[in-house]
Amino acid sequence: MPHLTPAHLWELLPLTLLGFLGSFGHCVGMCGPLTVAFSLGQQQNRVPWRFHLLLNLGRVLSYTSVGVLLGTVSSTLVAGGQLAGVGSWIRQAIVIFTGLLLILMGLRQINPESLPNLPLLHPLKGTWHDRLSRLMNHLSGQNHGAVPLLLGICWGLIPCGFLYAAQLKAAETGSPLLGGLAMAAFGLGTAPMMVGVGLSVSRLSANRRSQLFRLGGWVTLSIGLLTLLRTDAMVDLTGHSALLLLMLALAARPLRPIWPSPLRYRRLIGVGAYVLVLAHLSHMLDHSLDWNPRAIAFLMPRQRWALWAGISAFLLMTPAALSSSDRAQRLLGKYWRPLHGLTRPALVLATLHGLTLGSHYLGTLSPNWGNWLRSLLLLILTLTVFLLRGGIGKKALSQQSLSSRDPNA
Repeated sequence: MPHLTPAHLWELLPLTLLGFLGSFGHCVGMCGPLTVAFSLGQQQNRVPWRFHLLLNLGRVLSYTSVGVLLGTVSSTLVAGGQLAGVGSWIRQAIVIFTGLLLILMGLRQINPESLPNLPLLHPLKGTWHDRLSRLMNHLSGQNHGAVPLLLGICWGLIPCGFLYAAQLKAAETGSPLLGGLAMAAFGLGTAPMMVGVGLSVSRLSANRRSQLFRLGGWVTLSIGLLTLLRTDAMVDLTGHSALLLLMLALAARPLRPIWPSPLRYRRLIGVGAYVLVLAHLSHMLDHSLDWNPRAIAFLMPRQRWALWAGISAFLLMTPAALSSSDRAQRLLGKYWRPLHGLTRPALVLATLHGLTLGSHYLGTLSPNWGNWLRSLLLLILTLTVFLLRGGIGKKALSQQSLSSRDPNA
């Protein structure tokens, strides 16, 4: 178990800010009615501030317990080698997912209409959720002194998308102590607003809450970007993830007959690909060029061409990323679709960039059979995307969809 240092405490501050500023929008909208319902169930309580302090204390204790559990699980993985070091693929996958989730949440907070809703960012309905709801309804009608604390503990176990990001950060710590502290910091950040809602929701105007919520969006966005940019070991994973998401975004429409979800969230997938390209480019500038563009002149000709292919792909993706909203689509009119069509040559250039510069492909000085095999696989994936977008691919998928629906086919 790592010793607690001042550096660890500083790392908890962004989580507290995330909880505090995010609570002005997300928590008020999702949990505000629940807090008010608890208050109405305790009309005979003569000390409302005590009730809400205990209620939120229970919630924070519940968060902390989950953080300790997640930290314990991740510490076991560290001990077994699966999470050892920043190069661990599990750790990198957690970082990628957490960073993207925070960025998408931040964008939604800054401009709620910019991206469609993700089911992951909202409370889940199911057996676990329903059982907790019934238990809380039963407890809220009781007058025992421990009721608010028990209600808060149950409340902290309700699934919530805003909570997932903090839980992922706790799992990433690899320590029960740090995992518990991470969730406690997040819970304490949300507490002032939740206590305030319980005591008097009218004391803070809706306009002021909206401003603070948007400010929280910028903080959430910043934390997500910093999460993606923090280690050199992320160079390859951000590049691969960006390529796969770009492929999925381009193949979403032809895949609709057999897999409709990518088309429903294609805008989110495309923005996620662009964010990962930004992270990959930043890593490359820092890791390979030390933020000195003049160093490009000292690269081998093949490396220079590969680097410029990657930069060109990034530039071609930029208009689509910046116009990924309903408002931009209305403003651009007939020009919107051609702008988003630039992502197709961007995929070609990104593939060439990966093939000729990536150390897993032909970018190494002495390619072996594994490098050639991975290069062939990347080429096949890219060609498959364009075949799916072509008439033959669409026709084949449509026929497959029809045959799967017809039991006599």
